[in-house]
Amino acid sequence: MATKKKTKSSDRIHQMKISLKGAKPPIWRRVLVPGELTLGQLHDVIQAAMGWDGGHLHMFKVWGLEYGVPNPDWEMDVEDEDRVTLDRLQFKEKSRFLYLYDFGDDWAHDILVEKILPREDGKHYPICIKGSRACPPEDVGGVWGYASFLETIRDPKHPEHEDLLEWAGGEFDSEAFDLDAVNLRMDLFR
Repeated sequence: MATKKKTKSSDRIHQMKISLKGAKPPIWRRVLVPGELTLGQLHDVIQAAMGWDGGHLHMFKVWGLEYGVPNPDWEMDVEDEDRVTLDRLQFKEKSRFLYLYDFGDDWAHDILVEKILPREDGKHYPICIKGSRACPPEDVGGVWGYASFLETIRDPKHPEHEDLLEWAGGEFDSEAFDLDAVNLRMDLFR
């Protein structure tokens, strides 16, 4: 993250709860991010928090506008996510917006701004402070594909059991959440 001249608003830290819509039981992350972060940088933070690689298209829907990576070759008409900061969007506590990732699998994330906090001296941002459950593997087919994936890997007699486990890296624990691993990925943005 580029260091910018501090202003009153850049001292604002947004505590956000990022919840994967449709996931039951819930899959979520709680992060602290500075107000000078752009939506493009927030995309990277969400990817790190969830454990995805960021190789698919994405978009934010905020205050009735769509933000993403403009490209004249795509049919998406979006505002440039790298030109708008969280502070500029003037979020208040309890504000909500949407983050969509991988338009094929259609991962929708509800983002709730839980709190606006002052920046703590000596604390590095962004940081994940809590979360629940493992993020689904990329390209698993959305919430519905993930449910099928879990059913298959939990049934050793299923004909696709071994193939899907191998595809997922040999094992997959849907209940696992490793806060330290998430914050190691977040180190790239500090």
